[in-house]
Amino acid sequence: MKIFVAGHRGMVGSAILRRLVAQEAEVVTRDRTALDLTDGSQVRRFLQTERPDAMVLAAAKVGGILANNTYPAEFIYQNLMIEANVIHQAFEAGVQRLLFLGSSCIYPRAAAQPMAEGALLTGTLEPTNEPYAIAKIAGLKLCESYNRQYGTDYRSVMPTNLYGPGDNFHPQNSHVLPAIIRRLHEAVESGQDEVVIWGTGTPRREFLFVDDMAEASLFVMNLDRATYQANTEPMLSHINVGTGTDVSISELAHLLAEVTGFKGRLVFDASKPDGTPRKLMDVSRLRAMGWAAPTALRDGIEATYRWYLNNLSALRSERPVPTDDAP
Repeated sequence: MKIFVAGHRGMVGSAILRRLVAQEAEVVTRDRTALDLTDGSQVRRFLQTERPDAMVLAAAKVGGILANNTYPAEFIYQNLMIEANVIHQAFEAGVQRLLFLGSSCIYPRAAAQPMAEGALLTGTLEPTNEPYAIAKIAGLKLCESYNRQYGTDYRSVMPTNLYGPGDNFHPQNSHVLPAIIRRLHEAVESGQDEVVIWGTGTPRREFLFVDDMAEASLFVMNLDRATYQANTEPMLSHINVGTGTDVSISELAHLLAEVTGFKGRLVFDASKPDGTPRKLMDVSRLRAMGWAAPTALRDGIEATYRWYLNNLSALRSERPVPTDDAP
């Protein structure tokens, strides 16, 4: 099959690309200079010309709490445009199979834990990332609606918090795990004896290694149609992807301190937002299909830190802009 990976330069897209290349698949990619996914006419021309058999939609504008609060219009607009253009034009070009990558933030702030797929649209979203969450809900509903009306085979996976090689380590706009890695590493370098962590440290989060996410994505994408549909229900077409276990931010920070060699004191700044109190995915549906995450949290963190050290000079030249996983 000829597969177009949208967002191949982002953390998840690049992990999926690595796996596809290792499998000697025929893969098509474009960077942003060649294809702007927010421009419907460009997307149409590209897909009508290339005619891929399958697509992975990993392109998105992403970021942590600060980025989501600072750039809400960019987060909702760009993600909506990418999803609407890519999914509709995929249908117009006769793409047989599409995999859309969403986010665990689609679930209500007060959803019962662990969060099952059925919790979608049952309550109020977390205010700090609501625009991004609404865009991701729209993406999975686009896939679901085209399946209902046209019989397409467009699937959606909702990952928990991801981390790993290729992550964004910007000091202001990154997610919690890479942000803490950077602060701790720089503290070790400069001899600081104290590092401040945003929030109280009590919220609990689940973390999935990005290479595991790539494996899970292709697992779901390659399921035969009967098996996939047997594990979904009408109006409930998405699948959670995670580990099924979580840690507190305090526990995470102390683990990261061990890995980075920081021996000082961790101070939690309760004046900064915590976000959702807990975000743990119910992954029983995916496990019933035959997939479970293989990488332990410490092993994944150690691999991530090695990648960070190997790419430190390039990462330090980053500009203070929101992370953008679009190609």
